[in-house]
Amino acid sequence: MRSVCGFFSYHLTDPNNIRNIAEWGGGGLMDIGCYPIHTSRFVFGEEPGRALALVEYDARMKVDRLASVILDFPGGQCVFTCGTQLVAYQRMQFFGTKGRVEIEIPFNAPPDRPCRLLVDDGGDLSGSTISVEEIAACDQYAIQGEMFSRAIREGGPVPVPLDDSLKNMAVMEAVFHSARTGKWEIPLP
Repeated sequence: MRSVCGFFSYHLTDPNNIRNIAEWGGGGLMDIGCYPIHTSRFVFGEEPGRALALVEYDARMKVDRLASVILDFPGGQCVFTCGTQLVAYQRMQFFGTKGRVEIEIPFNAPPDRPCRLLVDDGGDLSGSTISVEEIAACDQYAIQGEMFSRAIREGGPVPVPLDDSLKNMAVMEAVFHSARTGKWEIPLP
């Protein structure tokens, strides 16, 4: 894999919603931008060396409502956009030299229908060679809760360790810093 491309958006303009209250950590990057960052770090299996971002803020609520980000990894690049005042949409795509995988609704897949993965061997630009893989419908939040609970009860490792969250936040901080400076910024540990 050499490139990751993501999009995550919804439309929410309620000023009383926690996602739109700046002093409570609101804004699109903290709410949904963390998902494409985490996904790209997971798939590349490494940390980005630098980040570049454009961020637009809502004038009234003072929270970020649109962000476009480039993450430069040793093994490739990730580009993604997240927005809180756009049509609802979620996709992640992973590109290699011989094919592409696209995940529909990757971050909060509906519990009442399968999650779909489109596997494209690159044989035809019109998509006639795309095959569809389905993962059975499930309650992803219940599974996460059960795994965390099991780790606590049995004393095992948690599914996503705190160190991973700290690394994700370092990238988030570099993204916010880049938006302020207009330059590439290096995530600091």
